[in-house]
Amino acid sequence: MNIFPQTFQSLEQALSTSALKQRTHAANIANVDTTNYKSRQVNFQSALQNAMDSSGSLKSFKTAAGHIPFSTENSAGVPSVTVNTNTKFKTNGNNVDMDYEMAEMAKNQLWNNALTERINGKFNSLRSVISDGR
Repeated sequence: MNIFPQTFQSLEQALSTSALKQRTHAANIANVDTTNYKSRQVNFQSALQNAMDSSGSLKSFKTAAGHIPFSTENSAGVPSVTVNTNTKFKTNGNNVDMDYEMAEMAKNQLWNNALTERINGKFNSLRSVISDGR
């Protein structure tokens, strides 16, 4: 029995994706001078949209191990990290753009703060209901 509404799971997935994005940008910045390093990117918005789309969809189940697996099974909202190979900013083959990475980290931090405030509001509402509004 799940006592938390789907909103908590969506917010949890969004926070996890935001943390992954922050780690990815930090790794890109750490490798700004590494020869032939290719920057990595997490597509946050598509991962969040996938998580939100799957929350209202019908669940699919296999009734036997030999059945063909569903294409969306266990893949809802799972972000992927892609390597940017089609750009090159430096002569050493590195394609990390420090200004872009810093701007994306700042944008991600704002998004993370908004998600944190939203989940705190949900927990405060839940706390109020549990304590009978006192």
